[in-house]
This record gives sequence, structure tokens and C-alpha cells, in this order.
Amino acid sequence: MARAAVLGRLSWQLATVSEFVDETTDVRSIVLEAPAWQGHRAGQHVDIRLTAEDGYQAVRSYSLGSYGPGDTIELAVDEIPEGEVSPYLVEDVLPGDELEVKGPLGGYFVWRPGGEGPVQLIAGGSGIVPLMAMVRAATDAGAAASVRLLYSVRTASDAIYRDELGQLAGDGGVGLTWRYTRAAPGGWTDPVGRLDDDALRAATWEPGQEPIVYVCGPTGFVEHVADALVGSGHEPARIRTERFGGA
Repeated sequence: MARAAVLGRLSWQLATVSEFVDETTDVRSIVLEAPAWQGHRAGQHVDIRLTAEDGYQAVRSYSLGSYGPGDTIELAVDEIPEGEVSPYLVEDVLPGDELEVKGPLGGYFVWRPGGEGPVQLIAGGSGIVPLMAMVRAATDAGAAASVRLLYSVRTASDAIYRDELGQLAGDGGVGLTWRYTRAAPGGWTDPVGRLDDDALRAATWEPGQEPIVYVCGPTGFVEHVADALVGSGHEPARIRTERFGGA
């Protein structure tokens, strides 16, 4: 997921691409090894800087799908056809290539295990990336049963981490609800279309259970969901949002 770059006081460092996975036709997840990396929390992001042969530089921020200590980070990049950075990362980058990174960045849109009540995650499109880090963290901490994820995508083929999410959901795992906005898989019986208030209420923790809610996706999606949540009785202070758009 691409975000507007937020520059902090951290220094740039070199990271080496170790592997990548083409999640969809437009999205690639990339694993980087960064020797000077100090670990990061679920929900944080990283800046990536590319430098052209003529010295021109472009910086973009990408959410991290990974979490925890160590020097390995994973991001997922949704290609913007006219973009300066994402086409290279999705189409051209290879294992062994070096990228400049700065991070971890962000301290508000994060989740850490320990004492929380219900957690509600709501993703639109590539907004799943930082929420996937939270799903992984909750699963590893034995807290998956307290987490629900509502994931809105155009079609099944547009879903990032689809196979892994299927494995992590189920008995004792994260509660997973799909919302398809354009076309659903064969045999699907639930409505298809924009995420409306009824679907939102049916798939999320009730306001009285006082969940902490994380919403991530395109600006219009995030604003619609946040307004609907507040309208249904959720406390605004317990709703954390992160939105994105083309750089």
C-alpha cells in the first residue's frame, strides 16, 4: 500500500531484496533484508527512495505487512501505472537488488498484544497491508479469537494475501468476512456491491463491546466506513484510520 511520504529523523539505509511474491496482477509483496533495521510494530510503514542515473530521486511510503524484531521487513506494492516508484518495484525489482529504506515510521496506527478487548480491522483494497501485520501479530500472540477482519475487494483475484488469510481464519482464528464490490466467486450467496451500513454492522463487533477499530483503504472508503461506525454508536476515539491515494 502506497502512502504519502513522511520523513522523520531516521537515517537512510540499504536493504537487499531477498524474495518477492506476485500477490495479484498489480500487487507484489517484497521481502527485504536490512542489517541496520531495529524491528517494527504491526501497522507501521517505511519510506523507499529510488535514485535515477541522472541523480533524480523519488520517495514513496509503503505499509509493512510484517512486524516484530529482527532485520527482515516485508512490504506490498500496488502498481500505479503512471507512478515513479511502484512500476519499478512491481515489474522490475529482482532478488539481490538494493533499495534505500528509512523507518520504521508511524506510531498512531499500530497494534500490540496485551490486554486489549475486541479488535476490529476493516480494509479496502491494498489497505489490507498494515492490517495483515496486525493479523499476524495477533495470531502469533494467541489473540486471534478477539480479532475480526472485514476485507472489501473488487473480486477474489484482487485480494492480497488471500491464501494466507484463509489459513489464519477458522476455528479459533481471526474472524474473516469478505465483501466483493464487483464480482463474487462461484457459489457466493451474500450481496455484491459497495460496503453498506447493513453489511458493516453484520460483520463487525457491536459498539457495546467497545472494540478498538482500525480502518485502512482509499480515502472515500475510509471516510464512509468511519462515518458509518460513528453513526452506529462506536466511539470516535476508538476508531483509528489510515487512508491513501495515488502519489
